[in-house]
Amino acid sequence: MLPSEIKFEFMKGHRYTVGYGRVFGCIMLGLWSGFFIGLQTELLTSNQFAQPKVLARACNFDAATNIIKGLALGYWTSILPITFLTITLCVTLYWAEVYGLALAALGMLGCLPVYLTILFFSTTIQTAKSLVQISKTGPEIFEVIDQLNDAGVTTTVWAKSISNGIALLVSVSLFGAYTHRVSELSIDATVPNILSPFTFAGLLFGAMIPYAFCAIVMTSINSVAENVIADIKEQIPKIKENKTADHKTFIETLTSISLKLVILPAAIVILSPIIWGVLLGFRFVSGMIAGSIISGIQIGIANSNSGGAWCTT
Repeated sequence: MLPSEIKFEFMKGHRYTVGYGRVFGCIMLGLWSGFFIGLQTELLTSNQFAQPKVLARACNFDAATNIIKGLALGYWTSILPITFLTITLCVTLYWAEVYGLALAALGMLGCLPVYLTILFFSTTIQTAKSLVQISKTGPEIFEVIDQLNDAGVTTTVWAKSISNGIALLVSVSLFGAYTHRVSELSIDATVPNILSPFTFAGLLFGAMIPYAFCAIVMTSINSVAENVIADIKEQIPKIKENKTADHKTFIETLTSISLKLVILPAAIVILSPIIWGVLLGFRFVSGMIAGSIISGIQIGIANSNSGGAWCTT
């Protein structure tokens, strides 16, 4: 049972009293925001609807038209989720400050169990699809497997979109906790001023971090893919000669390469606030965190939905 009132202090001397109605409202707002974000994602990435079919038609012309249309679709799909998240941020912050944001994130988490339940069978379906292709069964079986695979991909994109929304709400909550702590250093730290040179410079630098992170991760994935292709080409002649393929070495090599390649992007995320905080102070870090949150949610939703639409096309 919730108490009739919840009292807490945020920032120095700012005390808030929140009724259980607003607490419940924050949770429900997060839940319904997550639902509508997922619904919009399905409408724009499932091949049962118009937009992925338009993307499929673009494939008839050239690879370039497919890439342009896919990227544009991803950018379009970021409009409504950002709108829902903006409304959620404004209302929950007004009702219960960052505590309301945390409750909204908790409510949005309520959408995930359903999607993750379906998501677990997606990998199995993809494996079954490969086996169907290898065994050269009839087209009717491949059609059924393809539909199941598309459902799994769409559900994956649902989960990713909602995860992006949860990440935004939690990140802003943590940013509020950060400003609360640095307010002990300076009273104006509670309200970062973007016209401050250090804050604006940090905002600009922080907006770049998600792009640098994505570039490094994509380059790493490309390196792993190149190793996979090279190893497959090397082992195909052995398989044709009825020799046993060296699966163990293949898996160990890929695992080792993958773990090494994630060190740099992880280091960027962890060390950037520490290094720049020591060199340029908390104002630069405040701007950097805000910039990375704003930029990261946009690129996260757009890339996730572009990839989902391409997979189902």
